[in-house]
Amino acid sequence: MTATFGIVVGGGPAPGINGVIGAATIMARRQGARVIGLVEGFRWLMAGDTGRTADLRIGQVSRIHLLGGSILQTSRANPTKNPEDLERVVGGLEKLGIDHLITIGGDDTAFSARRVAEVAGGRIRVAHVPKTIDNDLPLPNDIPTFGFETAREQATRIVSHLAEDARTAGRWYVAVVMGRKAGHLALGTAKAAGATLCLIPEDFPPGEIRLETVVRLIEGAVVKRLAMGRAHGVVVVAEGIGERLAPADLEALESAERDEHGHIRLQEVPLGRVLRTEVRDSLAELGIKMTLVEKDVGYELRCAPPNAFDLDYTRDLGAGAVRTLLDGHSGVMITRQGSEIVPIPFDEMMDPETGRTRVRMVDTGTGSHANAGALQVRLEREDLEEGAHRDALEKTSSLSAEALAKRYGLD
Repeated sequence: MTATFGIVVGGGPAPGINGVIGAATIMARRQGARVIGLVEGFRWLMAGDTGRTADLRIGQVSRIHLLGGSILQTSRANPTKNPEDLERVVGGLEKLGIDHLITIGGDDTAFSARRVAEVAGGRIRVAHVPKTIDNDLPLPNDIPTFGFETAREQATRIVSHLAEDARTAGRWYVAVVMGRKAGHLALGTAKAAGATLCLIPEDFPPGEIRLETVVRLIEGAVVKRLAMGRAHGVVVVAEGIGERLAPADLEALESAERDEHGHIRLQEVPLGRVLRTEVRDSLAELGIKMTLVEKDVGYELRCAPPNAFDLDYTRDLGAGAVRTLLDGHSGVMITRQGSEIVPIPFDEMMDPETGRTRVRMVDTGTGSHANAGALQVRLEREDLEEGAHRDALEKTSSLSAEALAKRYGLD
């Protein structure tokens, strides 16, 4: 009996999606299988519409791996919120004759894939290819999610350009970089670009983050740089900090739009603008007038053409997903470990407490993280020890060393 593969893309775009689609199609077709692309993720199947599909053939996809975006588009439609939607999805797949399903997406799509596999009860083999520029899926051995390296490369270019503009024009930039929960993209970008300061959620203790704490960290870096004779810099802030800010500091969030999975649309929260305004006003209290400009970095990255790493990586993942399913595996995440494709059961990727895909956070205990921090500019306790540097700080801020220590939590 001829196999029929379905390919579905969910969540936000990431460089390399087409590489997975193209390689999976070529591999499946060469095995005599049919390949059906489902347009806009699970959206239409949830509505009972099985007509929004594309019959994928080798001639159509042989060069698409070089392109950004997704030829099947994508959506955040979530079939797990409603049992009837989930049943319609599984029923639609079976109506189309799909007995092998490849999903491409992040943690939410991985959860949807798992539920589809469970409801199908073995009638449909399911493999998930992890995708997110956030790099926050728990792949083993620090393997990146596809799209991350291309996004980091693009973001690094942007931040380095901002740094040069800051130096030339004598100003500061507050660059908010995508990363819904984890700070991988922000930290990787900041380190590569040589940003003045980088703030990620993992740098703070668990629980709420106070806006004033973030403002003081940025302000302290500005004051220290001024004392060093440098009136410019770039601060990279992970957008996930916005999700952890104390509710009392985020009244604007009450009206913020949420996506299908209940997450705050962080792009609707003007985190960069809030930080720019608060830091500017806080510096004014010290008699320091500084031009600060906010810049959101994220959408420019998601549909960029993949770099060589992601071109190679995604073709392996797409071909590997087909081989894995044809070998009889199902309910697995497709990973590349070393030079081999290794399927990991969904259950091993799940948080037993939440039943959702675990989130990989930045490991702040590594030497790499320590090096990133050491290369940044932060106002520290030793800066206030007697000497020319302390004198410059006192002169710049018009505060005594004791007052500086109290203002920046260094006492």
